[in-house]
Formats: sequence, C-alpha cells, structure tokens
Amino acid sequence: MRIALKEKMGKRMKLTKLPQEFEQAIPVLQRIEAAGFDAYFVGGSVRDTILGQPIHDVDIATSAFPAEIKELFPRTIDLGIEHGTVLVLWENEQYEITTFRTEEAYQDFRRPDKVAFVRSLAEDLKRRDFTINAFALKKDGEIIDLFDGLADLQQKILRAVGQPHERFHEDALRMMRGLRFVSQLGFALEPRTFEAIYDNHQLLAKISVERITIEFVKLLLGAHRNSALKAFVATECYLYCPGLKQAGEALLRMADLPERPLNNEASAWTLLIDQIGLSTAEVRPFLKQWKCSNELIRMVQSLFEGVLLRKAGPFSDEALYHLGSEAARLSEELMYYYGQEVDPSISQARYQALPIHSLKDLAINGRDLLSHFDQSGGPWMKEVLAAAEKAVIERRVANEEKALLAFAKTIVLNNP
Repeated sequence: MRIALKEKMGKRMKLTKLPQEFEQAIPVLQRIEAAGFDAYFVGGSVRDTILGQPIHDVDIATSAFPAEIKELFPRTIDLGIEHGTVLVLWENEQYEITTFRTEEAYQDFRRPDKVAFVRSLAEDLKRRDFTINAFALKKDGEIIDLFDGLADLQQKILRAVGQPHERFHEDALRMMRGLRFVSQLGFALEPRTFEAIYDNHQLLAKISVERITIEFVKLLLGAHRNSALKAFVATECYLYCPGLKQAGEALLRMADLPERPLNNEASAWTLLIDQIGLSTAEVRPFLKQWKCSNELIRMVQSLFEGVLLRKAGPFSDEALYHLGSEAARLSEELMYYYGQEVDPSISQARYQALPIHSLKDLAINGRDLLSHFDQSGGPWMKEVLAAAEKAVIERRVANEEKALLAFAKTIVLNNP
C-alpha cells in the first residue's frame, strides 16, 4: 500500500502530488474561497488518492450554503438541495458541492429527520461513516485528519467515526459498506466496529434491497472477497439479505475458494448460486429478490447452465452453440474456482469454428419448407428446422440448401 505523503504537521499531512481530477477542480475551490468560504475535497476519492489508487467521483464540501453556491456559479442543478447538495457544471465537468451539515434523529435508519447547515468542517466530518472516509483535502494537498484515519490506513483497519452504534443507527447500510470496504481494501474491522455491526445487523431489514444489492455486488467483486464473506457471516448480516438466511455454510464454502477477483457481476452471482446449491428453476426467483435486471438474470441463467455443463466435462458443440460465445467464455473462466485448468481460448476457437451460430445462419427457413413440400404450415416446420439445426451443429449435414432439403424430406416422410 503506497501512501503518497510528504510531511506531517500534527494531524495534518500533505500530498506530494494531486491527481489530475483534483487539479481540474481546483478553480472551483478557488472561486468558493475567494468569496470568503472554506472548501475541501472530501470522501472516498481522498482516501483512494492517499492509497495511490485511481479515483472516480470528486466531491467537494464547503462552508457556503446552497444559495450562496448558486450565486457563485452560473450553471447549477439542485441535485439534493434539501440535504445541501448542489451540482455545479464547470467547463466540461460537473461537481457535487455539499454544505457542511449536521444531522439529527434517524428514525428510519436511512435518512436524517432533520439536516442543519453549519460553517464548521469538524462538525461535518463527525457525521462520516469510517475514519478512512473522514478526510478533508485542501487545494494545496494538505490533508486534514481529525479522527486518526491516516493511522488506520497505515494499519489497514476499518474503524467507525466516533461511536459505531450511533453511526449504524444513522444509516444501517453503513454495515454493508463496511463489509464492502473489507473486500475492496483488504482491511480488517476494528473490534468495536465489528461488535456494533453484529449487534445491529437486524437493522438491515430497514434498508431497501436495491441499496443492499449495490454493496453486496461490490463485496463479491472485491480483491479480498473471502475475508469479507467470512465477516459477512460472522456479523450475521447475511441473515437479512434476500435468499441467504439458510446459506451461512454455503457462503463460508465460497470463502474457501481461490481468492482471484471475479471480473463481472454475472460471474459473481453464478458462483454464489452454485455454492448455495440452487436449481436452474430457482435462479430467477432468487435474483428477482435482489431486484436484478431481467437482462442480468438471463445472463446468469445461461452462465449457470454453462457452469453445470462444464463441470461435467468439456463442452459439446451443441452446448457451445446454445450458450453463445460470452457465456461459454465466462463459464470456462469460472472453472478456475473448481480447480480445473482454464483456457477460454480453446472454447472460443471451437465456438467460432461451428458451422452456424444461430438459426438465422441455417441455409433453409420456413419459406423454403413451404415451397418445397406440399403441406400447409404448422408445428412440423419448427420440428424440421430444429432437427436440421442440430444436424448441422453436429456436422451430420452440410449447411447447404440442397443437403438440408434432402434431410428435411427424411424427417417429413418419417413423420407424416
């Protein structure tokens, strides 16, 4: 873990170089400061910069109130103005700028009943979830660390800001976020933070499935998935996730698989479903509980079928044909987790060498059958085309009109 720090000044340290994303946003901070307000970069992008990792969203916190921000910038959108957030459109970029705030009473364990705008950075940072997310970064690279987050980064510890029970009562999703950070960063939950998650895991019942799904998928895709899955079970958070109440042992089995990161969501769900031991008929209802899209569900169903086939042996040509190129490749890649040698290029080469890749590639169609045989349309046509398709895939008949019509004739004659 590389922490790019130059000097230590009490609890303030300085970055040697800011990433380009921050450099581009400095004029925004300068405009706010020129008007007499404070402004800082905050959030996960600061943490990732300290760790030397790529950053994504650039978030800004300020002592300026929303109306004051809107006066400073000509192009703004009221993104979440009731919570103090204004989206500022600046040149070709856009930045979420949020007023320092305090929050009171979280009766639904998700959203504060009341938000109060303040001028104090310290008051704002106190409401953050974990110490490693509670940094503020000045435009000159100076890091403000009020909760010893830098020490936790060095020691790879995930610690809640202040009282962990309070943080999780404010927003119960923070428990899943914590487990997700275990997976993404390889950090360990600090004991008091772990205990607070264990004590409050039932609060996840108050959180929407959609929000839990986002965090759980990120957990499955993290580089330290196995440690996170063990913590997921140990804290009993799994009990309040769709379809997992009886899956504790299966989740631990998954945590014993090789820890190579999964590179896509469909593969992650497929591996989980196989460990749980669902049937093919149970895949769709399970993923529907997680509010997955129909497109993702179809992909997982195909991939799960591929995994079951591939675990039994090499793909047949017919299996490759029906799976398609992507599902065949991903199924092959998942065999790594079952201790098999993996070479997706072999199945890809075999797939490309198939005589046809869809029914549209077949040299005959329904119109050809109607014109060639003295019969009216009906189910027989579908049966003949399916038989011809299979014969071509298995290379028993060439994909040529004459050969296929002769083959079709044998089917028609044998099934008058």
